[in-house]
Amino acid sequence: MDLATLEEIRQLKYRYLRCVDQKRWDEMADVFTPDATVDYGTQVFGKPLKIAGRDEIIAYFRKNLGPGIITVHAAGQPEITVDGDAATGTWRFEDTVIATQYRVVIAGAAYYEDRYARGADGRWRI
Repeated sequence: MDLATLEEIRQLKYRYLRCVDQKRWDEMADVFTPDATVDYGTQVFGKPLKIAGRDEIIAYFRKNLGPGIITVHAAGQPEITVDGDAATGTWRFEDTVIATQYRVVIAGAAYYEDRYARGADGRWRI
């Protein structure tokens, strides 16, 4: 297996997590393919949180993770499988969410199940 490719995918995941925590939405858009989908597996507003399309994903973050929400994500133990210009990855992660307005701290943990694609520009995206 190509270790450089594995490192590129790890860096991509770390960039995603950093961009969420630092609220760098413009930079975060480049970690996703235009047709990316997310399924966070949690109930939000009475329904599962599933979003289709990079623009919609970024819009959700912009709207719901404003300055009164502080997040800290840590992911590790990746299991990454590469098949040409496609790859999959499973990551263990923990996060802390602080809703300052409500004086609430939420600690969470789960697994990310990611799909990656290498674009025509040679860069990997979720």
